[in-house]
Amino acid sequence: MAYTAHVDTFARDNLPPKSQWPELIFELPELQYAKRLNCAAELLDKMVAGGQGERRVIHTLIDGKVYSCTYRQLLHRANQIAHVLTEDLRLRPGNRVLLRAPNNPMMAACWFAVVKAGLVAVPTMPLLRATELKQIIDKAKVGAALCDVRLKEELELAQAECRGLKQVLYFNDDSPGSLERKLEAKSGVFRNADTAADDVCMIAFTSGTTGQPKGTVHFHRDVLAMCDCFPRSCLKPVRDDIFCGTPPLAFTFGLGGLLCFPMRYGASTVLMERLTPDTLLGTIEHFKATICFTAPTFYRQMAGLFANHKLKSLKKCVSAGEALPDATRQLFKEASGIEIIDGIGATEMIHIFISHTPERVRRGATGYVIPGYQALVIDDEGKPCAPGVVGRLAVKGPTGCRYLADGRQKDYVIGAGAMRGWNLTGDAYKMDADGYFHYQARTDDMIISAGYNIAGPDVEAALLQHPAVAECGVVGVPEPERGQIVKAWIVLKSGYTGNAPMVKELQEFAKKTIAPYKYPRAVEFVAALPRTETGKLQRFRLRQAG
Repeated sequence: MAYTAHVDTFARDNLPPKSQWPELIFELPELQYAKRLNCAAELLDKMVAGGQGERRVIHTLIDGKVYSCTYRQLLHRANQIAHVLTEDLRLRPGNRVLLRAPNNPMMAACWFAVVKAGLVAVPTMPLLRATELKQIIDKAKVGAALCDVRLKEELELAQAECRGLKQVLYFNDDSPGSLERKLEAKSGVFRNADTAADDVCMIAFTSGTTGQPKGTVHFHRDVLAMCDCFPRSCLKPVRDDIFCGTPPLAFTFGLGGLLCFPMRYGASTVLMERLTPDTLLGTIEHFKATICFTAPTFYRQMAGLFANHKLKSLKKCVSAGEALPDATRQLFKEASGIEIIDGIGATEMIHIFISHTPERVRRGATGYVIPGYQALVIDDEGKPCAPGVVGRLAVKGPTGCRYLADGRQKDYVIGAGAMRGWNLTGDAYKMDADGYFHYQARTDDMIISAGYNIAGPDVEAALLQHPAVAECGVVGVPEPERGQIVKAWIVLKSGYTGNAPMVKELQEFAKKTIAPYKYPRAVEFVAALPRTETGKLQRFRLRQAG
C-alpha cells in the first residue's frame, strides 16, 4: 500500500490480513490510476478546473420550485463544509464521519467535503433506527456526524448510547448551531488532502446474514473504478444526460448511479427525497431525465403508469439491487419501448460487474461480465462449471471485498487453491455457452426485497422484543412484485392469540424497532419452529414451507 495521508489509521489497521484480500486486476487503460489521488477532486475539482464549472450538476425540487446548482457551486459548498470539518470539528485525515440524509444536494456536498478532507465517509440509510445506527457507529468507531435535521431523532437516540460519537452537526436547519450557520464564515477554497489511491475514503455498511452489519471498506481508486467500468462500457453517458432514480446515496448503487457516474462524464443528476413509481415518472417528465436507476419492483409498477406521462426524454433504464424478472423486463418494454439494462453488483464490489448494453440483451440473462472484471460459475470444490450448470458466482476485478474487522471476510473471498482471491457474491448462477450469466437464487440467507438487503436475524431480533413473541424465524419468500418479501414464523407465548390484529400489532412494532422496509409483510403463527438436534433454526425448511 502507498504511504497513507491518514493520521487516524483505524480503517487501514482494521482491514483484513493481506492473505485474505481479493486479487485485484487493473487491465484496462482507464484503470491505471496514479498512486496519489483524491476521488472527490477527480470528480468535482477537475471538472471546474477544466472549464466546466458553469454546467449544472444537481437538480431538485424545493417547496415545489426547481433548484439547480453548478459544478462550481457544488465545489464551493463542499469546500466550505470541509473547512467546518477540519477547523470547527478539528477532524483529521482518517477520522470517520457518519452521513445521514435523504437524497438531496446537501447530502451530496457533505459526501464530497468528507472525502476532500481525507476523512472517511460512513453513509447510512435514512430509514435506519437508533439500534441499527448504534451498530454502525460502534463498528466504525465514528466520532462525528453530519445529519439532515429531519432525521435527528433516531441519531440522538443512538448518540446517547455511543460514547465515541461526540460531535453532530445538523443541516437543512435554521438554528444558530446548524451546519449552514457555520458555513457563512467559511471560504469556498480548500486544499484537498493528499491522499493515496489506496487510502480509505468510505465504509459502506450492508446487512449481514447474522444480523450484524458488515462494513465494506472502499479506497479512493475504488470509487473511480466503479465509474470507469460499468458506465463506460454499458451505459455510455454523455454530457447532456440527466440521471435520476430512487436508490439512496447511502447505497453504493445510488452513490454511483445518481452522483459519481454523472459527474465522471460531466452530466447532471436529479436528487429527490421521496419517490413513488408515479412521482418518479413525473420527475423524469419534469426534468427531461434521460437515464433512470431503480429496482425491478419500481419498473413493474411504472409500466402501468407510463401512458400517463410524456417521457420522450427517457433513453436508458438501469435495474439492480435484486434479480430482474424477465416478465418485468418485457412488461416495461411493451409500455415504454425501452430495454432495461440489468446488472448485478454488490456493496462489497462497490457496483455492477455483470451487465449488458440494450443491443445485447438476452432474455432471462443478467448479462455478461463487463470489461475490467472476470467472472466464473464454480462448483462446491472451486472448479469451473460447464455451461448450463448451476453453481456459485465468483468475480474479480479492480475492486473487491475488504470487510472492516470481520471474520466473514473468509466467507466472501476464496483463501486457497486455484481460485484464491476470487470474490464469492452469495449468488447462484449458470453461464451459457456464449458467456451470458443467468441468475438462479441466493446461496446465503440474505433477503433481497424491492432492492433492499434484509437479514432475517435482524428482523427476528426486533420481533423477539415484543412481549407476545416466544420464538420466531424469518426468511424471504418469493413474491412477483418485490422479488421476495419478509415472512415471519412466530411462536406466541401462552395467553396470546395468533389472529389478524396480532399480525398488525407485530408488523407495526417491527416498523418502529427497525427500518420500516424490513418489517414482515407475511406472518404465520406456528406451535414450534423447525430446529436441528442442537437447537439451530433450520431456515431452509421455512423457505421450503413458503
